[in-house]
Amino acid sequence: MKFDRLLSIVLLLQHRDLVPAKELAERLEVSQRTIYRDVEALSAAGVPVYAERGKDGGIGLLAGFRTDVTGLTTDEARALFVLASQSAHSALGLDQALGSALRKVMAALPAPHRPAAELTSRRILVEPDRWHAAPCPETDLETLYAAVLSDCRLRIRYRHSGRTALRTYTIDPYGLVAKAGTWYLVADNKGIPRLFRTDRLSQISVVEAEAHRRPDMELTQVWHDLRRQVEDRSVGVRVAVRLRRERLDMVTRIAGSYFTGPPVPEADTDEWLQAEVVYPVVEAVRHLLQFGADVQVIGPPEARAEMAHAVAELADHYHAS
Repeated sequence: MKFDRLLSIVLLLQHRDLVPAKELAERLEVSQRTIYRDVEALSAAGVPVYAERGKDGGIGLLAGFRTDVTGLTTDEARALFVLASQSAHSALGLDQALGSALRKVMAALPAPHRPAAELTSRRILVEPDRWHAAPCPETDLETLYAAVLSDCRLRIRYRHSGRTALRTYTIDPYGLVAKAGTWYLVADNKGIPRLFRTDRLSQISVVEAEAHRRPDMELTQVWHDLRRQVEDRSVGVRVAVRLRRERLDMVTRIAGSYFTGPPVPEADTDEWLQAEVVYPVVEAVRHLLQFGADVQVIGPPEARAEMAHAVAELADHYHAS
């Protein structure tokens, strides 16, 4: 905390001739006595800082002294200010810390780099949440974040998709990942990598034992392997479809993640395209019903039968009502 305060003092002083000790104390939330002790520590460390008493006095640095604590280039400075929206930081309770950190970085940048960094922060925004995302149960991410940082094992109660019963797991966490507005806990369970959606966690407790992670494995590598497993379409039901060309944008926007490749034109018409989609089970082909007659299932026969059965059920329901 003291080192952070000393650095903040230097960064504040190098942009002003004199700063009253009272102002420094208020901005850094310490007493004026602490500020004067910090000034003495800076002076002892070789920083040319001085104090002037009197009505117009204050604390300052000798003319010409500057410190570039970052060593950043212009492009590196820009990269730091291309940030995701504060929703992710807010979920972890870090939104205020993010703002404070960026102010410090901006103050520490060499003067020629500041306009580019400031302009980038005003012109670029990365928003990770999807449009019209479904509401999710509240998750105490701040508690989970603190638990993950403890480097201890965790005991969790977890509800799997489509089930109401909770299961208990003792896991070795690697960290948290936010993807498309959804937070995941990445951990090993008995040495096997697992993904746990945080909105399905009901209880989290820290076990007084060190986490036993696989050697030389970090969060980024484990996440990469798990994501590849999720996105691997080699396992499942391959379904051949034809879709109306004028609806291509809508279909790919909604169902594009199930495509094994880009749609190709049919040989004898410009109106229709053909493509292949993969679903985990044949019943999931009902996902295509939302496109009506603009998407037609060609095969396999069990997929066509599933669509016919679904349509018949709907027809009976609405005919009866």
